[in-house]
This record gives sequence, structure tokens and C-alpha cells, in this order.
Amino acid sequence: MKTIKKSFKGAHLQIKYGTYTMRLDEMPLDIGYASDKVGVKGKNGKEHTIGGQNGKTQLIITAPFIDENLLKELREMEASLPNTAEHEVTASLVLAHELKNDLALAKFKQYTDKKEEFGDLYGVRLSGEPYERELTKAVFLISKDGALFYDEIAKDLSERFDQETLMRKIYAAQTCYTGKGCH
Repeated sequence: MKTIKKSFKGAHLQIKYGTYTMRLDEMPLDIGYASDKVGVKGKNGKEHTIGGQNGKTQLIITAPFIDENLLKELREMEASLPNTAEHEVTASLVLAHELKNDLALAKFKQYTDKKEEFGDLYGVRLSGEPYERELTKAVFLISKDGALFYDEIAKDLSERFDQETLMRKIYAAQTCYTGKGCH
């Protein structure tokens, strides 16, 4: 089932970076709603699917750029992610454009939103300078049943993610799912 997204011109979520103010053109996906499966391009050039129900907890990070601060955050997240078959978390980093360099991340698979589906369906595409058409800095946590369990959209691109809350939400997403319908 596809989620219908409506443009909310006039009620844009503003995103800051230095002296710049950008906005999101679409309303971000709400907590509790079914996430869509989206095709993204892997580093190998092949299409992969992220989001939607796949029986695993999914952590998806988007960003308009990669700098040393974000790399440090991603490595800290990797170190904290559950690492057992019972509590498996898939981790994805989605960017609007391909990176030329390998980020050397052990757990995060790197993808490109080649068809611009992810940015539009999840409501994280930026408008305005300096990151026009890039994906904003955001976290999406999708539970095993495919529902958006937690999100965090940085109001300022230089802000760090709230990793303490994220790790609590990952644990909660995994322990509340029973696999037997409504829970």
C-alpha cells in the first residue's frame, strides 16, 4: 500500500545551516504510518529496497553532505547498534547523490536516492540554497512490521542526532513487536 503524500506549501519545515535557511517541500512521514518500500541504488550500481515491512528493524539516515562530524556520529551509532540475530538492525545511509569516496562504515550500507523516491515519500528533500534537492539530515527507525517507529529531523544541519533516545527507541521497536498483528 502506497502512502499518499501531500505538498504543504506555506507550512514548510525550516532547516538551518549557518546563515542559510532552507525548507522541506513535503510533509515528513508521521510516526505510526506504514513506511513505503523504496528503490535506491547501492555502491555496486544495483538497485536495493529499503523501508516497508521486511521483518527487520531498519535504521535509515539521510544527509545532504558527509563531514567529519557526521562520520563520527555514524561510527558511534554503529558501535551501539544491537548485533544479535534476535535483535538485528539494518542500517542504511541514503544520500541524494553518489559519493566518490568509500566512507569505510562497517554496518551502514550506502545508497543513492537515484529516482528521488525516498526524498519525496519520506518528506526529506530540501529546497533552497545551499543544498537544493539534497536530502536533509534525518533519522528514520522502521519497526519489523514496517511502521515508522521514530524519526528525528535536524532543524539545524550542524546539530548532532539524539543518539541516547535513538538507542532507546531501537530497543523499544524490537521488544514491542510480537509478529501477531496489532501489538
